[in-house]
Amino acid sequence: MASKAHSIQLFTMSSPSMRAFHLTWMAFFVCFFAWFACAPLMPVIKGEFGLSVAQIANINIAAVAITILVRLIVGPLCDRFGPRLTYTGLLLVGSIPVIGVAFAQSYESFLFFRLGIGAAGASFVITQYHTSVMFGPKVVGTANAAAAGWGNAGGGVAQAVMPLLMAAMIMLGVSETLGWRAALIVPGVLMIIMAGVYYRYTQDCPQGNYLELRAAGIAIEGGKYGDAKGGAWDSFKRAAANHRVWLLFITYGACFGIEIFIHNIAAIYYVDHFKLSLAQAGMAAGSFGLLALFGRALGGWASDKLAASGSLNKRITLLFVLMLGEGAGLLMFAHAGDVMLAIASMLVFGLFTHMACGATYAIVPFVDKRALGGVAGIIGAGGNVGAVAAGFLMKGLGNTQQTLTVLGVVVAASALCALAARFSSSTEEEAIVAAKLAA
Repeated sequence: MASKAHSIQLFTMSSPSMRAFHLTWMAFFVCFFAWFACAPLMPVIKGEFGLSVAQIANINIAAVAITILVRLIVGPLCDRFGPRLTYTGLLLVGSIPVIGVAFAQSYESFLFFRLGIGAAGASFVITQYHTSVMFGPKVVGTANAAAAGWGNAGGGVAQAVMPLLMAAMIMLGVSETLGWRAALIVPGVLMIIMAGVYYRYTQDCPQGNYLELRAAGIAIEGGKYGDAKGGAWDSFKRAAANHRVWLLFITYGACFGIEIFIHNIAAIYYVDHFKLSLAQAGMAAGSFGLLALFGRALGGWASDKLAASGSLNKRITLLFVLMLGEGAGLLMFAHAGDVMLAIASMLVFGLFTHMACGATYAIVPFVDKRALGGVAGIIGAGGNVGAVAAGFLMKGLGNTQQTLTVLGVVVAASALCALAARFSSSTEEEAIVAAKLAA
């Protein structure tokens, strides 16, 4: 019977594990591209609808708010129905508001569709779930972080590409109003195409698909709590009872939450604060997202290397250090006096941010293997809670620079939650024994 992969063979898709690896980051890329496609066009949309600072803050909050709920739901759904069906369904349902936002005629309708688009952000949980059940302990951190990082880059690509796509539409002779709308239809169509590809070419775990395996009486490690009726809820309850889940919920809010917040405000911040053009601001903001191409993978890889002996607490220590670096870098960005220093600072704290995200999900597979979906879903939702909190903070302060300063302090302080999530000595010993057996 097929087993989890113990190595990552990037240039092949012949095994179920590598097909899942490549297709899950591709699906995630498409979802993130769609999720953040509106952000770099906000200066234009702001002018068309006459949006106030408070309304823009509401839109940014809406973009991430519903993702909290959907992430909590899709994790246990993966335990119940498997990541293949869950991802396919999310891509199809998520494409509806992505296309719908192009037809918004008012602030209210735009806000409604922007809220719906947030569901695409739950793709992260399915991505991490799928790679977690496909890869063994020696490489699972790297696999999780690489798949998430490459998928995350979709947000950065959207920042750079969407203004260019809108410009191309305008060059074809359409008005600016029609140009941004036509550009926003593209990611919705890509989601529909990706749904078909994912359904056709992936399977839930190395042994096959969950529903078929259960029908044959074969036990499933990752989806244990999806076996019985109501199992998805059982998975969530078991994860929610674990204190370590909530500590990582906070730390993930302080790294991925900041990442989402920066994606949503970076372009308009560069336009308003440094007077860059829309295209220039898009390229500057896009560089932050493109760090995900290697930043997350680097965080996961470093976590795997430090924990090669089986020590889970070395993964914890790494996360603590990365979050301190993120907080310090964010403070540098907030007080940068010119655009070049701002971009350099953004790249520094961005690297720490992406690495911290990767290091967090290098820990997730070891928190509770019997309720993996619930664990992944709750911790993933923490990222969006952090983004929503940052959005409300900016709305309350009314000043982006002050918001960034406060967030820098909060991120550094939340690093203490990483230390509090340390594993017990007995769990450490079990992990070390398992590492020796797998060697």
